Amino acid sequence: MIDTFKNYLKGTNLSENTQDSYLFAVKQYYKRYGDKITKKNLRDYKVWLIENFNPKTVNLRLRGINCLLESLGKEQWKRSFVKVQQKPFLENVISEADYKYFKKRLKKDGEMSWYFVIRFLAATGARVSELIQFKVEHVRTGYFDLYAKGGKLRRVYIPKALQKEALSWLEANQRESGFLFLNKYGERITTRGISGQLKKFAEKYGIDKTVVYPHSFRHRFAKSFLERCNDIAFLADLMGHESIETTRIYLRKTATEQREIVDRIVDW
Repeated sequence: MIDTFKNYLKGTNLSENTQDSYLFAVKQYYKRYGDKITKKNLRDYKVWLIENFNPKTVNLRLRGINCLLESLGKEQWKRSFVKVQQKPFLENVISEADYKYFKKRLKKDGEMSWYFVIRFLAATGARVSELIQFKVEHVRTGYFDLYAKGGKLRRVYIPKALQKEALSWLEANQRESGFLFLNKYGERITTRGISGQLKKFAEKYGIDKTVVYPHSFRHRFAKSFLERCNDIAFLADLMGHESIETTRIYLRKTATEQREIVDRIVDW
């Protein structure tokens, strides 16, 4: 059944990391209860998760189980998620200053491919699983149309300044077609490859590694967008959020921003 589920996941639009986490949850379930999927076992698994893990981990495991149930046509057995208490601030988002410094250092060191990795993440709001699908042809057209489950279309725009700079880079490297970001073997880079290399650069440049990961640049896109265009509904569309409530988190300050404001204002 694991192999069947693995094949099902490959046909989805889920990232490699998400697929791996869903597979882990299903293997964990099978290890505890065997391959018998019953309502009682599902309830017991959820209770065991709640007793042993934090709410975010519980919900991640339950998403994996719910995905399995979808693949088996048992959607009516899906487990509800536990409530996660949201913090009143955003955590681990790369600051605009660190982002600019990161770009500058990569460019200075001639790491142009990685320069454009963080540029595309931060200037388009793409998820890393979407970034690796970008092709030279998309840069030329200035956008990338993504189709999610259910045939829903989301257009990821490549800003004109980024498009112009990327096209010059591609021309200099005689790149006319194919995937935009390649590994050292000339093959499409993986999401893990991107995550690992960004951490190495963060250490090299003295940037806090906790804020240097692919999704952090997507957060940077959202924060910077709202600072310049206070249209949260438009941002939700650009980011592919199904609910505008998901996007509202970007109206919050980061913990560092909160601290700076308090230090500046509170003088009594």
